[in-house]
Amino acid sequence: MSRELRPIQLIERSINKKYRKVLWNPFIEAVKKYELIKENDKIAVCISGGKDSMLLAVLMRMLQRYSEVPFELVYLVMDPGYNAPNLERIKRNAELLELPVTIFHTDIFEAADNAGRYPCYLCAKMRRGHLYSAAKKLGCNKIALGHHFSDVIETTVMAMFYGSQLQGMMPKLHSTNYEGMELIRPLYCIHEDSIISWKNYNKLEFLQCACRFTENNAHSSDGIGDSKRQEIKVLIRQLKKTNPNIEKSIFNSLHAVHLDTFINYKTKGVYHSFLDNYDETNGSDE
Repeated sequence: MSRELRPIQLIERSINKKYRKVLWNPFIEAVKKYELIKENDKIAVCISGGKDSMLLAVLMRMLQRYSEVPFELVYLVMDPGYNAPNLERIKRNAELLELPVTIFHTDIFEAADNAGRYPCYLCAKMRRGHLYSAAKKLGCNKIALGHHFSDVIETTVMAMFYGSQLQGMMPKLHSTNYEGMELIRPLYCIHEDSIISWKNYNKLEFLQCACRFTENNAHSSDGIGDSKRQEIKVLIRQLKKTNPNIEKSIFNSLHAVHLDTFINYKTKGVYHSFLDNYDETNGSDE
């Protein structure tokens, strides 16, 4: 008589089989291509309760199990001010996925709610700082976040449309404020549509978003409200109807930047102009 599998075993099986090409393979691609994990790393997998961070936690644990490179994992949940039902859902999902989470509490939502014009910026900055601090106290040298391929694309377009700059989202970053700490994004090559499909296939229910600000957007007449990210999501969805490869083109462009064709660029906080060495370089008829 065959042994009945636990829910987490079925969930991991779906990643290994049905979603191997769209979840596991691009996950491994990002880890190897961008050298995200090194021997003896101790990584805090940061779990917000949404689909992305929960999948990240499952993938990281699977990699730890299979990898020849030894590394440690801590599953870190920051409570920025969730209401009781949302926090309880995170705990239930962690139990379902058999993740031994460490939870710590903050008042970030309250602070961001009173921030005035830029609550999202303040919230993101405070979240990052609290996560670095908590991870460092636990002896970690890295934090892993659940940003995916679609986040990379949307951030790039948002920076152009609303920030007047060409700016990407890096697969890993050294922290400037927490010495010895690094941020990694192992879902960098995974499309959001694949994550949603995996979630639905396994009948998983994660937090959509527990942020008070985005809850207001969900109840707006167009479902967008003041959210520029949601606006960009809708725009890219429309553009894909006539150009199915548009996301891939944007993503690939971040890996093929031709600095010689830019008027100005900024590196390490310093602006440079093409005029700086214009007379010293050879010309080109493009």
